[in-house]
Amino acid sequence: MQLEDFYGRLVKVAGQENVAYLPATAKKISAIEITGKYIICHRCNQKTNKQLAFLPNGNYYCPQCIQFGRLTSQDLLYTIAEPNRFPLQTAPLTWSGKLSALQQGCAVDLQLQTSRKKDFLLWAVTGAGKTEILFPTIAAALKRRERICIATPRIDVCNELYPRLSAAFKQTSMVLLHGSSSMDYRYSQIVICTTHQLLKFKNAFDLLIIDEADAFPFKGNRLLQTAVTNARKKISSLLLLTATPTSEMLRKVKQHQLKLGYLPLRFHGHLLPVPQIILLPSWKKQLQRQKLAQNIIRPLQKWLQAGWPVLVFAPQISLLELLKTSLKQFTTNQHLTTVFAADPHRIEKVQQMREESCQLLITTTILERGVTFPKLNVLVIGADEPVFTEEALVQIAGRAGRSSQRPVGEVIFACSMLNRNLSRAIRQIKFLNHEGAKLNNNALSKVPTSDTK
Repeated sequence: MQLEDFYGRLVKVAGQENVAYLPATAKKISAIEITGKYIICHRCNQKTNKQLAFLPNGNYYCPQCIQFGRLTSQDLLYTIAEPNRFPLQTAPLTWSGKLSALQQGCAVDLQLQTSRKKDFLLWAVTGAGKTEILFPTIAAALKRRERICIATPRIDVCNELYPRLSAAFKQTSMVLLHGSSSMDYRYSQIVICTTHQLLKFKNAFDLLIIDEADAFPFKGNRLLQTAVTNARKKISSLLLLTATPTSEMLRKVKQHQLKLGYLPLRFHGHLLPVPQIILLPSWKKQLQRQKLAQNIIRPLQKWLQAGWPVLVFAPQISLLELLKTSLKQFTTNQHLTTVFAADPHRIEKVQQMREESCQLLITTTILERGVTFPKLNVLVIGADEPVFTEEALVQIAGRAGRSSQRPVGEVIFACSMLNRNLSRAIRQIKFLNHEGAKLNNNALSKVPTSDTK
Protein backbone atom coordinates (compact mmCIF):
# COMPACT_ATOMS: atom_id res chain seq x y z
CA MET A 1 0.00 0.00 0.00
CA GLN A 2 1.29 3.46 -0.95
CA LEU A 3 1.82 6.14 1.68
CA GLU A 4 -0.49 8.49 -0.23
CA ASP A 5 -3.32 5.95 0.11
CA PHE A 6 -3.58 7.11 3.73
CA TYR A 7 -3.89 10.83 2.91
CA GLY A 8 -7.29 12.00 4.11
CA ARG A 9 -8.58 8.42 4.31
CA LEU A 10 -9.45 5.82 6.93
CA VAL A 11 -7.49 2.69 6.04
CA LYS A 12 -8.14 -0.61 7.80
CA VAL A 13 -5.04 -2.35 9.11
CA ALA A 14 -5.31 -5.79 10.68
CA GLY A 15 -3.38 -6.34 13.89
CA GLN A 16 -0.61 -8.39 12.26
CA GLU A 17 0.10 -6.02 9.36
CA ASN A 18 3.39 -4.11 9.30
CA VAL A 19 2.90 -0.34 9.47
CA ALA A 20 6.50 0.58 10.27
CA TYR A 21 6.73 2.56 7.02
CA LEU A 22 4.07 5.02 8.20
CA PRO A 23 5.36 8.36 9.55
CA ALA A 24 4.98 9.34 13.19
CA THR A 25 2.27 11.80 12.12
CA ALA A 26 -0.02 8.94 11.07
CA LYS A 27 -2.99 8.70 13.41
CA LYS A 28 -4.07 5.32 14.78
CA ILE A 29 -7.72 4.78 15.73
CA SER A 30 -9.46 1.72 17.17
CA ALA A 31 -11.96 0.60 14.54
CA ILE A 32 -14.57 -0.34 17.14
CA GLU A 33 -15.04 1.34 20.50
CA ILE A 34 -16.83 -0.72 23.16
CA THR A 35 -18.88 1.33 25.59
CA GLY A 36 -21.58 0.09 27.96
CA LYS A 37 -24.33 -1.68 26.03
CA TYR A 38 -23.13 -0.40 22.68
CA ILE A 39 -20.26 -0.45 20.20
CA ILE A 40 -19.32 2.66 18.20
CA CYS A 41 -17.76 2.30 14.76
CA HIS A 42 -15.08 4.88 13.99
CA ARG A 43 -15.53 4.50 10.24
CA CYS A 44 -19.26 5.26 10.04
CA ASN A 45 -19.71 6.75 13.55
CA GLN A 46 -22.84 4.65 14.09
CA LYS A 47 -23.79 3.12 17.43
CA THR A 48 -25.00 -0.50 17.56
CA ASN A 49 -26.31 -2.62 20.42
CA LYS A 50 -23.65 -5.13 21.49
CA GLN A 51 -26.05 -8.05 21.10
CA LEU A 52 -26.45 -7.23 17.41
CA ALA A 53 -22.70 -6.93 16.82
CA PHE A 54 -21.32 -9.93 18.75
CA LEU A 55 -19.02 -12.43 17.02
CA PRO A 56 -18.52 -16.08 18.08
CA ASN A 57 -14.86 -15.41 18.93
CA GLY A 58 -15.86 -12.82 21.54
CA ASN A 59 -15.13 -9.76 19.39
CA TYR A 60 -17.54 -7.26 17.89
CA TYR A 61 -18.11 -5.96 14.37
CA CYS A 62 -20.01 -3.07 12.79
CA PRO A 63 -23.04 -4.28 10.79
CA GLN A 64 -23.86 -0.79 9.51
CA CYS A 65 -20.93 -0.32 7.11
CA ILE A 66 -20.11 -3.97 6.46
CA GLN A 67 -20.54 -3.48 2.70
CA PHE A 68 -17.10 -1.80 2.73
CA GLY A 69 -15.46 -4.75 4.44
CA ARG A 70 -15.95 -6.01 7.97
CA LEU A 71 -14.49 -3.96 10.80
CA THR A 72 -13.98 -5.73 14.12
CA SER A 73 -12.82 -4.74 17.56
CA GLN A 74 -9.42 -6.26 16.64
CA ASP A 75 -8.89 -3.88 13.72
CA LEU A 76 -7.19 -0.51 13.60
CA LEU A 77 -7.80 2.44 11.29
CA TYR A 78 -4.90 4.63 10.18
CA THR A 79 -5.05 8.05 8.59
CA ILE A 80 -2.57 10.74 7.55
CA ALA A 81 -3.74 14.34 7.49
CA GLU A 82 -4.53 15.54 3.95
CA PRO A 83 -1.35 17.30 2.69
CA ASN A 84 -2.80 18.65 -0.60
CA ARG A 85 0.24 17.46 -2.57
CA PHE A 86 -0.95 18.59 -5.96
CA PRO A 87 0.87 20.52 -8.69
CA LEU A 88 0.25 24.23 -9.03
CA GLN A 89 -2.14 24.96 -11.91
CA THR A 90 -2.68 28.42 -13.36
CA ALA A 91 -5.30 27.45 -15.97
CA PRO A 92 -6.90 24.13 -14.95
CA LEU A 93 -10.16 24.60 -16.88
CA THR A 94 -9.85 23.15 -20.40
CA TRP A 95 -13.56 23.47 -21.24
CA SER A 96 -14.08 25.76 -24.24
CA GLY A 97 -17.79 26.38 -23.71
CA LYS A 98 -19.39 29.55 -22.43
CA LEU A 99 -21.92 30.05 -19.65
CA SER A 100 -25.11 31.99 -20.29
CA ALA A 101 -25.56 35.26 -18.42
CA LEU A 102 -27.88 33.55 -15.94
CA GLN A 103 -25.49 30.65 -15.39
CA GLN A 104 -22.62 33.11 -14.96
CA GLY A 105 -24.56 34.98 -12.28
CA CYS A 106 -24.94 31.79 -10.25
CA ALA A 107 -21.32 30.78 -10.91
CA VAL A 108 -19.92 34.10 -9.65
CA ASP A 109 -21.95 33.91 -6.43
CA LEU A 110 -20.99 30.28 -5.90
CA GLN A 111 -17.30 30.97 -6.43
CA LEU A 112 -17.38 33.87 -3.98
CA GLN A 113 -19.13 31.96 -1.21
CA THR A 114 -17.00 28.82 -1.50
CA SER A 115 -13.81 30.90 -1.48
CA ARG A 116 -15.05 32.18 1.89
CA LYS A 117 -15.68 28.57 3.00
CA LYS A 118 -19.44 29.04 3.20
CA ASP A 119 -21.96 26.25 2.59
CA PHE A 120 -24.14 26.74 -0.48
CA LEU A 121 -27.36 25.37 -2.02
CA LEU A 122 -27.67 25.61 -5.80
CA TRP A 123 -31.35 25.21 -6.61
CA ALA A 124 -31.63 25.02 -10.38
CA VAL A 125 -34.26 23.42 -12.58
CA THR A 126 -33.48 20.19 -14.40
CA GLY A 127 -31.43 21.03 -17.47
CA ALA A 128 -30.16 24.37 -16.12
CA GLY A 129 -26.55 23.26 -16.61
CA LYS A 130 -25.60 22.78 -12.96
CA THR A 131 -22.43 20.87 -13.84
CA GLU A 132 -21.14 23.66 -16.08
CA ILE A 133 -22.04 26.26 -13.43
CA LEU A 134 -19.61 24.43 -11.13
CA PHE A 135 -16.64 24.76 -13.49
CA PRO A 136 -15.38 28.23 -12.43
CA THR A 137 -15.63 27.28 -8.74
CA ILE A 138 -13.78 24.00 -9.28
CA ALA A 139 -11.12 25.79 -11.34
CA ALA A 140 -10.59 28.38 -8.60
CA ALA A 141 -10.26 25.63 -5.97
CA LEU A 142 -7.73 23.76 -8.13
CA LYS A 143 -5.64 26.92 -8.44
CA ARG A 144 -5.53 26.99 -4.62
CA ARG A 145 -4.32 23.34 -4.66
CA GLU A 146 -7.48 22.30 -2.85
CA ARG A 147 -8.89 18.80 -2.93
CA ILE A 148 -12.41 18.40 -4.32
CA CYS A 149 -15.04 15.69 -4.15
CA ILE A 150 -18.25 15.45 -6.18
CA ALA A 151 -20.42 12.82 -4.52
CA THR A 152 -23.89 11.68 -5.53
CA PRO A 153 -26.29 8.97 -4.34
CA ARG A 154 -26.61 7.41 -7.82
CA ILE A 155 -24.05 5.35 -9.77
CA ASP A 156 -25.48 6.50 -13.11
CA VAL A 157 -24.89 10.13 -12.15
CA CYS A 158 -21.26 9.32 -11.26
CA ASN A 159 -20.77 7.66 -14.63
CA GLU A 160 -22.17 10.70 -16.42
CA LEU A 161 -20.13 13.21 -14.42
CA TYR A 162 -16.74 11.51 -14.78
CA PRO A 163 -16.23 11.93 -18.57
CA ARG A 164 -17.63 15.48 -18.49
CA LEU A 165 -15.29 16.58 -15.70
CA SER A 166 -12.35 14.70 -17.21
CA ALA A 167 -12.84 16.65 -20.43
CA ALA A 168 -13.25 19.96 -18.58
CA PHE A 169 -10.14 19.49 -16.40
CA LYS A 170 -7.79 17.43 -18.55
CA GLN A 171 -4.63 18.23 -16.56
CA THR A 172 -6.11 17.31 -13.17
CA SER A 173 -5.80 13.90 -11.49
CA MET A 174 -9.23 12.34 -11.07
CA VAL A 175 -10.72 9.05 -9.87
CA LEU A 176 -14.18 7.45 -10.13
CA LEU A 177 -15.27 5.40 -7.12
CA HIS A 178 -18.41 3.30 -6.74
CA GLY A 179 -19.32 -0.34 -6.25
CA SER A 180 -19.28 -1.13 -9.97
CA SER A 181 -16.31 1.03 -10.97
CA SER A 182 -13.36 -0.65 -12.67
CA MET A 183 -10.96 1.91 -11.16
CA ASP A 184 -8.89 1.23 -8.08
CA TYR A 185 -8.41 4.03 -5.58
CA ARG A 186 -5.53 6.39 -6.27
CA TYR A 187 -4.67 9.68 -4.63
CA SER A 188 -6.32 12.33 -6.84
CA GLN A 189 -7.18 15.99 -6.62
CA ILE A 190 -10.76 15.40 -7.81
CA VAL A 191 -12.77 12.44 -6.50
CA ILE A 192 -16.09 11.51 -8.12
CA CYS A 193 -17.95 8.94 -6.06
CA THR A 194 -21.21 7.70 -4.60
CA THR A 195 -22.09 9.14 -1.20
CA HIS A 196 -21.41 5.78 0.45
CA GLN A 197 -17.75 6.03 -0.59
CA LEU A 198 -17.38 9.10 1.66
CA LEU A 199 -17.24 6.72 4.63
CA LYS A 200 -13.66 5.92 3.61
CA PHE A 201 -12.44 9.54 3.89
CA LYS A 202 -11.41 11.62 6.90
CA ASN A 203 -10.98 15.43 6.78
CA ALA A 204 -9.95 15.12 3.12
CA PHE A 205 -11.84 17.72 1.11
CA ASP A 206 -11.67 21.50 0.93
CA LEU A 207 -14.73 21.51 -1.34
CA LEU A 208 -17.35 18.77 -1.07
CA ILE A 209 -20.17 18.84 -3.63
CA ILE A 210 -23.27 16.66 -3.22
CA ASP A 211 -25.07 16.37 -6.55
CA GLU A 212 -28.76 15.35 -6.38
CA ALA A 213 -28.63 15.98 -2.64
CA ASP A 214 -32.33 15.18 -2.16
CA ALA A 215 -32.11 11.72 -3.76
CA PHE A 216 -32.42 8.28 -2.18
CA PRO A 217 -30.46 6.89 -0.39
CA PHE A 218 -28.78 10.13 0.76
CA LYS A 219 -31.92 12.00 1.77
CA GLY A 220 -32.62 11.54 5.49
CA ASN A 221 -29.82 8.96 5.88
CA ARG A 222 -28.00 9.66 9.14
CA LEU A 223 -25.05 7.43 8.27
CA LEU A 224 -24.41 9.27 4.99
CA GLN A 225 -24.93 12.70 6.56
CA THR A 226 -22.25 11.77 9.09
CA ALA A 227 -19.99 10.58 6.27
CA VAL A 228 -20.23 14.04 4.67
CA THR A 229 -19.26 15.74 7.93
CA ASN A 230 -16.28 13.42 8.42
CA ALA A 231 -15.04 13.58 4.82
CA ARG A 232 -14.75 17.37 4.65
CA LYS A 233 -12.06 19.39 6.37
CA LYS A 234 -12.87 21.43 9.45
CA ILE A 235 -12.52 24.58 7.33
CA SER A 236 -14.20 23.76 4.02
CA SER A 237 -17.25 24.36 1.83
CA LEU A 238 -20.21 22.06 1.30
CA LEU A 239 -22.20 22.59 -1.89
CA LEU A 240 -25.61 20.97 -2.37
CA LEU A 241 -27.03 20.68 -5.91
CA THR A 242 -30.66 19.86 -6.66
CA ALA A 243 -33.68 20.74 -8.75
CA THR A 244 -36.02 19.69 -5.93
CA PRO A 245 -34.72 20.94 -2.56
CA THR A 246 -36.09 19.43 0.62
CA SER A 247 -37.92 21.48 3.24
CA GLU A 248 -34.90 20.94 5.51
CA MET A 249 -32.58 22.58 2.95
CA LEU A 250 -34.91 25.56 2.55
CA ARG A 251 -35.17 25.86 6.33
CA LYS A 252 -31.37 26.12 6.54
CA VAL A 253 -31.45 28.84 3.88
CA LYS A 254 -33.97 30.83 5.93
CA GLN A 255 -31.83 30.36 9.03
CA HIS A 256 -28.75 31.58 7.09
CA GLN A 257 -26.97 28.23 7.49
CA LEU A 258 -26.87 27.85 3.70
CA LYS A 259 -26.24 30.47 1.05
CA LEU A 260 -28.54 30.10 -1.97
CA GLY A 261 -28.23 30.27 -5.74
CA TYR A 262 -31.55 30.00 -7.59
CA LEU A 263 -31.98 29.43 -11.34
CA PRO A 264 -35.49 28.54 -12.62
CA LEU A 265 -34.61 28.49 -16.33
CA ARG A 266 -32.83 25.92 -18.48
CA PHE A 267 -29.54 26.79 -20.16
CA HIS A 268 -31.14 26.96 -23.63
CA GLY A 269 -33.85 29.34 -22.42
CA HIS A 270 -36.82 27.03 -23.04
CA LEU A 271 -39.30 26.24 -20.29
CA LEU A 272 -39.80 22.85 -18.64
CA PRO A 273 -42.18 20.46 -20.43
CA VAL A 274 -45.53 20.31 -18.62
CA PRO A 275 -46.69 16.67 -18.42
CA GLN A 276 -49.92 15.53 -20.02
CA ILE A 277 -52.16 13.48 -17.71
CA ILE A 278 -53.83 10.39 -19.18
CA LEU A 279 -56.28 8.55 -16.92
CA LEU A 280 -56.08 4.75 -17.21
CA PRO A 281 -58.18 3.24 -14.39
CA SER A 282 -57.56 -0.35 -15.59
CA TRP A 283 -53.93 -0.17 -16.70
CA LYS A 284 -52.80 -2.91 -14.27
CA LYS A 285 -55.40 -5.40 -15.48
CA GLN A 286 -54.63 -4.56 -19.09
CA LEU A 287 -50.91 -5.02 -18.54
CA GLN A 288 -51.43 -8.42 -16.94
CA ARG A 289 -53.11 -9.41 -20.23
CA GLN A 290 -50.12 -7.89 -22.07
CA LYS A 291 -52.24 -5.06 -23.42
CA LEU A 292 -51.98 -1.28 -23.30
CA ALA A 293 -54.62 1.37 -23.96
CA GLN A 294 -54.67 3.02 -27.38
CA ASN A 295 -54.21 6.49 -25.88
CA ILE A 296 -50.79 5.25 -24.72
CA ILE A 297 -49.90 3.26 -27.83
CA ARG A 298 -50.68 6.09 -30.27
CA PRO A 299 -48.24 8.68 -28.84
CA LEU A 300 -45.56 6.01 -28.36
CA GLN A 301 -45.84 4.93 -31.99
CA LYS A 302 -45.70 8.56 -33.11
CA TRP A 303 -42.57 9.21 -31.04
CA LEU A 304 -40.79 6.09 -32.26
CA GLN A 305 -41.68 6.68 -35.90
CA ALA A 306 -40.29 10.21 -35.59
CA GLY A 307 -37.03 8.71 -34.32
CA TRP A 308 -37.21 10.15 -30.80
CA PRO A 309 -35.72 8.10 -27.94
CA VAL A 310 -38.23 7.20 -25.23
CA LEU A 311 -37.82 6.52 -21.52
CA VAL A 312 -40.70 4.54 -19.97
CA PHE A 313 -40.92 4.48 -16.17
CA ALA A 314 -42.65 1.67 -14.28
CA PRO A 315 -43.48 1.67 -10.55
CA GLN A 316 -42.19 -1.88 -9.93
CA ILE A 317 -39.40 -4.08 -11.25
CA SER A 318 -41.91 -6.91 -11.71
CA LEU A 319 -43.71 -4.86 -14.39
CA LEU A 320 -40.66 -4.26 -16.59
CA GLU A 321 -40.83 -7.48 -18.60
CA LEU A 322 -44.62 -7.23 -18.92
CA LEU A 323 -44.22 -3.75 -20.36
CA LYS A 324 -41.47 -4.92 -22.69
CA THR A 325 -43.64 -7.75 -24.04
CA SER A 326 -46.66 -5.47 -24.40
CA LEU A 327 -44.72 -2.75 -26.20
CA LYS A 328 -43.11 -5.20 -28.62
CA GLN A 329 -46.59 -6.13 -29.86
CA PHE A 330 -47.45 -2.56 -30.77
CA THR A 331 -44.14 -1.31 -32.13
CA THR A 332 -41.92 -2.37 -34.99
CA ASN A 333 -38.89 -1.08 -33.11
CA GLN A 334 -36.55 -3.81 -31.92
CA HIS A 335 -34.18 -1.50 -30.04
CA LEU A 336 -35.92 -1.67 -26.67
CA THR A 337 -34.81 -3.12 -23.37
CA THR A 338 -35.27 -2.87 -19.60
CA VAL A 339 -32.97 -1.73 -16.81
CA PHE A 340 -33.17 -1.65 -13.01
CA ALA A 341 -30.84 -1.06 -10.07
CA ALA A 342 -29.52 -4.63 -9.74
CA ASP A 343 -29.33 -5.26 -13.49
CA PRO A 344 -25.82 -6.68 -14.16
CA HIS A 345 -25.80 -4.86 -17.54
CA ARG A 346 -27.11 -1.58 -16.15
CA ILE A 347 -24.10 0.54 -17.09
CA GLU A 348 -23.93 -0.82 -20.66
CA LYS A 349 -27.67 -0.33 -21.24
CA VAL A 350 -27.62 3.26 -20.03
CA GLN A 351 -24.61 3.95 -22.25
CA GLN A 352 -26.46 2.45 -25.24
CA MET A 353 -29.29 4.90 -24.58
CA ARG A 354 -26.80 7.79 -24.47
CA GLU A 355 -25.30 6.66 -27.77
CA GLU A 356 -28.81 6.28 -29.28
CA SER A 357 -28.26 2.61 -30.15
CA CYS A 358 -31.27 1.88 -27.94
CA GLN A 359 -34.45 3.85 -28.73
CA LEU A 360 -36.79 2.71 -25.96
CA LEU A 361 -35.64 2.00 -22.42
CA ILE A 362 -38.07 0.73 -19.77
CA THR A 363 -36.85 1.49 -16.28
CA THR A 364 -37.59 2.17 -12.62
CA THR A 365 -36.93 5.35 -10.63
CA ILE A 366 -33.16 4.67 -10.78
CA LEU A 367 -33.08 6.90 -13.87
CA GLU A 368 -35.36 9.60 -12.46
CA ARG A 369 -32.49 12.08 -12.20
CA GLY A 370 -28.93 12.98 -13.12
CA VAL A 371 -28.86 11.35 -16.55
CA THR A 372 -29.16 13.13 -19.89
CA PHE A 373 -30.37 11.53 -23.10
CA PRO A 374 -30.65 13.82 -26.14
CA LYS A 375 -34.04 14.53 -27.78
CA LEU A 376 -35.92 12.40 -25.23
CA ASN A 377 -39.66 11.87 -24.63
CA VAL A 378 -40.93 10.37 -21.37
CA LEU A 379 -43.83 8.12 -20.39
CA VAL A 380 -44.66 7.18 -16.79
CA ILE A 381 -46.96 4.19 -16.30
CA GLY A 382 -48.80 4.18 -12.95
CA ALA A 383 -47.70 7.73 -12.16
CA ASP A 384 -50.04 7.77 -9.14
CA GLU A 385 -48.24 4.85 -7.46
CA PRO A 386 -46.56 5.76 -4.11
CA VAL A 387 -43.00 5.31 -5.46
CA PHE A 388 -43.55 8.34 -7.68
CA THR A 389 -43.27 11.14 -5.15
CA GLU A 390 -43.73 14.80 -6.05
CA GLU A 391 -39.94 15.22 -6.28
CA ALA A 392 -39.52 12.08 -8.38
CA LEU A 393 -42.21 13.20 -10.84
CA VAL A 394 -40.59 16.63 -11.25
CA GLN A 395 -37.22 14.99 -11.85
CA ILE A 396 -38.66 12.46 -14.31
CA ALA A 397 -40.43 15.17 -16.31
CA GLY A 398 -37.11 17.00 -16.36
CA ARG A 399 -35.47 14.23 -18.41
CA ALA A 400 -37.26 15.62 -21.49
CA GLY A 401 -36.22 18.71 -23.41
CA ARG A 402 -32.72 18.96 -21.93
CA SER A 403 -30.85 19.07 -25.22
CA SER A 404 -30.43 22.20 -27.31
CA GLN A 405 -30.89 19.88 -30.32
CA ARG A 406 -34.50 19.40 -29.18
CA PRO A 407 -35.29 21.72 -26.27
CA VAL A 408 -38.98 20.81 -26.21
CA GLY A 409 -39.81 17.25 -25.22
CA GLU A 410 -43.08 15.51 -24.47
CA VAL A 411 -44.01 13.92 -21.14
CA ILE A 412 -47.03 11.73 -20.35
CA PHE A 413 -48.12 10.73 -16.84
CA ALA A 414 -50.49 7.74 -17.18
CA CYS A 415 -52.35 7.03 -13.95
CA SER A 416 -55.42 5.42 -12.40
CA MET A 417 -56.35 8.70 -10.73
CA LEU A 418 -55.02 12.20 -10.18
CA ASN A 419 -53.47 12.25 -6.70
CA ARG A 420 -51.70 14.80 -4.49
CA ASN A 421 -48.19 14.01 -5.74
CA LEU A 422 -49.21 14.42 -9.38
CA SER A 423 -51.07 17.67 -8.72
CA ARG A 424 -48.21 19.16 -6.71
CA ALA A 425 -45.56 18.07 -9.22
CA ILE A 426 -47.38 19.75 -12.11
CA ARG A 427 -48.03 22.79 -9.94
CA GLN A 428 -44.32 23.05 -9.14
CA ILE A 429 -43.32 22.70 -12.82
CA LYS A 430 -45.79 25.43 -13.83
CA PHE A 431 -44.55 27.66 -11.00
CA LEU A 432 -40.92 27.26 -12.10
CA ASN A 433 -41.94 28.01 -15.68
CA HIS A 434 -43.68 31.17 -14.46
CA GLU A 435 -40.48 32.18 -12.65
CA GLY A 436 -38.30 31.24 -15.62
CA ALA A 437 -40.44 33.26 -18.02
CA LYS A 438 -39.85 36.38 -15.92
CA LEU A 439 -36.10 36.20 -16.26
CA ASN A 440 -34.20 38.46 -18.59
CA ASN A 441 -30.58 38.25 -19.69
CA ASN A 442 -29.10 39.93 -16.63
CA ALA A 443 -31.48 39.38 -13.73
CA LEU A 444 -31.82 36.35 -11.53
CA SER A 445 -35.17 35.61 -9.95
CA LYS A 446 -35.42 36.00 -6.22
CA VAL A 447 -36.10 33.01 -3.98
CA PRO A 448 -39.77 32.05 -4.41
CA THR A 449 -42.10 32.76 -1.52
CA SER A 450 -44.98 30.68 -2.91
CA ASP A 451 -45.70 27.27 -1.42
CA THR A 452 -44.17 25.13 -4.12
CA LYS A 453 -43.06 22.32 -1.85
